Amino acid sequence: MKTNSHFIKQIGFGALLLLLSVLFYTLHYALFHDAHHIFIYLVGDVAFVFIEVLLVTLILHQILSEREKRAMRQKLNMVIGAFFSEVGTPLLNHFRSFDKSADRIADRLDVDADWSHEQFERMREVLRTHDYEVDSRAGDLKTLQESLISKRPFLLRLLENPNLLEHERFTELLWAVFHLADELSHRPTMEGLPQPDYEHLAGDIKRAYALLIREWLSHLDHLKASYPYLFSLAVRTNPFNPTASVELQ
Repeated sequence: MKTNSHFIKQIGFGALLLLLSVLFYTLHYALFHDAHHIFIYLVGDVAFVFIEVLLVTLILHQILSEREKRAMRQKLNMVIGAFFSEVGTPLLNHFRSFDKSADRIADRLDVDADWSHEQFERMREVLRTHDYEVDSRAGDLKTLQESLISKRPFLLRLLENPNLLEHERFTELLWAVFHLADELSHRPTMEGLPQPDYEHLAGDIKRAYALLIREWLSHLDHLKASYPYLFSLAVRTNPFNPTASVELQ
């Protein structure tokens, strides 16, 4: 109903503008009796409309669109940064304890200030085909359960953020982490579970773990290019470097 009312108002406003235009052209003719002059300027104004459309739609619109996209990417990167600070990096530490293959890739994930964009890209490709050997009994499921349950309100707020619709991979990661939190929250105890349960939880951990590592590398790549001081802290808290220390040496 409101949409129809708004449309009717627009039609009325357009009709009013046309009426005023006709009125002033009539007034011009009544005062100067020069139809030739009126038509010269009328044709000239109509001809310029096409140039105006070109400037507005193809140039100005493109500039404004790019500015809007940059602003949205910046907001999204801030959201991703908050996620890794609050949930992502601690979660990598938890997940690593379940991964029997962690030592095989730890050395290759020892990110430092010398890493280039190409190195980050190559490592993401390596991880895309890496076979994580996740065993849900290898780590502390109870601690993981308590940690994820405590972070569920934060994860829900992230999922409500409309900017995340522009980043499908990160949204997929959030859903994987939230699903794992949901699975763990429905189990009153983590001890003595049936074997199929442990296997199912291992699959959920593996899914979230694989997505998290790749997104973590993308985040570090972005920080190195745009925020060197944040990248320095991320390197000094690298969960895959056992000698990493937040204290500057």
